[in-house]
Amino acid sequence: MILTSLIDNTRLNHRTDLTIERGLSIHVSTMGKSILFDAGSSSAFCDNAALLNVDIKAVDAAVISHRHHDHCNGVNHFIDNNSKAQVYFRECDKANYVFKAFGFKSNVGINKQLLTKATNRLTFVNQLTEIFPNIFIITNLVDKYPKPKGNKYLFTDSEGCCKPDTFDHELLLVIKEADGLVVFTGCAHSGVLNMIETAVNSFPTAKIKAVVGGFHLVGLPLFNSIGGTKQQIEEMGKLMLNYPIDKLYTGHCTGMKAYNILKGVLGERLEYFPTGRSINI
Repeated sequence: MILTSLIDNTRLNHRTDLTIERGLSIHVSTMGKSILFDAGSSSAFCDNAALLNVDIKAVDAAVISHRHHDHCNGVNHFIDNNSKAQVYFRECDKANYVFKAFGFKSNVGINKQLLTKATNRLTFVNQLTEIFPNIFIITNLVDKYPKPKGNKYLFTDSEGCCKPDTFDHELLLVIKEADGLVVFTGCAHSGVLNMIETAVNSFPTAKIKAVVGGFHLVGLPLFNSIGGTKQQIEEMGKLMLNYPIDKLYTGHCTGMKAYNILKGVLGERLEYFPTGRSINI
């Protein structure tokens, strides 16, 4: 499997030609299939793909981890540049998604016009779905571990009623290759440990070659604060060591402060995955 980071908050130092944005988009080449996991918030992932020798027209399917703009609003540009691939979302109730803190409120949700554009290209799933042989979307996520502390700023706004986001719009992508699983987390608002536990429960005899994506350990993104305490993040890292995971590749909403704390626990198992990096797993 070859993974290429098309969009992240940061980029490789020598790739100043690549655009960055606060978002996530990863290209996956595996078992003869080309998969797009998340699409950032603009056309930037498409522009970067051309510079990284990734053919967006050849993508066979796009999987969107959740309905926040920094993961899904680029779908509009994906559909314009790819004429064949289905785009997979988790089925959920209609709602607006907002960020609220200290009296400030902003819309962080999907551009709903996307859901009415090329509706024949959109597929909504509400159960474990095998979109291609050994490529799975999982929607039933376990709730064994606490969710990220940074979630406290995220809400749904439906019919004038604002409630904490339950993330019923979040899914997990798991790809099963002959030598193990690769687990894609998006932002892991449901908790990265819960997503790992879900993958282990779904495929109990398989090892995990890699966990890839954001872990949402940032508190307030503007200040790059950590969600929770240093001790809590260290404990999370120790729990990760109990799972059969070879590597973890992260970025985006993990935040550099939390990343450095986790790195102190996980060592070489944890690596940053900035825009422009490709890895062969």
